[in-house]
Amino acid sequence: MATARTHGVAVVGAGNIAAAHVDAVSRLPNARLVGIASRTHERARAFAQQHGTEAYPDLDALLADDAVDVVAVCTPSGAHMEPAVAAARAGKHVVVEKPLEVTSERAKAIVDAADQAGVRLATIFMSRFADANVALKQAVEAGTLGRLVQGDAYVKWYRSQAYYDSADWRGSWRLDGGGALMNQAIHQVDLLLWLMGPVEEVFAYAATAAHQRLEVEDTLVAVLRYRSGALGQIAAATSLWPGRPKELDLHGELGSVTVRDDALVRWDVRDTDEEEAARMLRRYGSAATGGAADPMAISFENHRRQYADVLAAIDEGRPPAIDGGEGLRSVELVEAIYRSVREGRPVRLEHAAA
Repeated sequence: MATARTHGVAVVGAGNIAAAHVDAVSRLPNARLVGIASRTHERARAFAQQHGTEAYPDLDALLADDAVDVVAVCTPSGAHMEPAVAAARAGKHVVVEKPLEVTSERAKAIVDAADQAGVRLATIFMSRFADANVALKQAVEAGTLGRLVQGDAYVKWYRSQAYYDSADWRGSWRLDGGGALMNQAIHQVDLLLWLMGPVEEVFAYAATAAHQRLEVEDTLVAVLRYRSGALGQIAAATSLWPGRPKELDLHGELGSVTVRDDALVRWDVRDTDEEEAARMLRRYGSAATGGAADPMAISFENHRRQYADVLAAIDEGRPPAIDGGEGLRSVELVEAIYRSVREGRPVRLEHAAA
């Protein structure tokens, strides 16, 4: 029997989210952390010392290391493209923290580079690996909820002014790509697309209501028309003290389901008896996620699950469950919502006619 391959993973970027990737890699038997590179070498060295790994002097040195099989891109959102494209061209598989990039043009450049190089590309949307969301996906596909009528997502969070002041890229269009919608609510946007299908048209309002020195929104509401004919809404905010758990509501002809912080909290499905509903809530009603007021108050377990899928995809020669194309879809939807805000009118997504 062949020995399982161990994949060397290197991280680009030494910010908060890099810790989630390091944690995921450390808890997989077929992965090992090889090293880290950052724009600021001193920060890379401090991070490397903390996590018992090597600090590369720069990205070129990281990419030249044959021990690196997978590159995890954890730079600010608007700086994902350059290291991701370079990694793909160097023959490395690539994992990019959400969002894939801050514009569809830059995101597509990453997808194209990976395709041309023949390497695997994954976008981190770890909420899809939460047990409750997996169960909900299975219920949708089985027709348990009947025809879907409405799909809504709420991310009514709070971030302090100090959070935005902590890094010059936060709250900027160039590197953050947007505000509460692009940065905090993008996971819920992805779940809506995964569960409800493509969005055909959007209309939105946004404001900077509770923070200073932001180029982007801290409060946004949008209404959606899905290609299926279903309707929906998104509320995204970092202005709502003290912050509430994120929530996903799906409504079908035969029932309604609510997932809060990736845990099932309501299962109201016609022809499902109370005992079965209670069993579903017991089985899927707990999850160690969060982040309503603290960006690091989250579990990294679903990062681990997604990394396990990425490494299996490499070994099996298949696309990861959440590949670059999936990452591109959410960026396209966010772009359409922001365009609606700017132009004050409904915006039809270009791909909707496809």
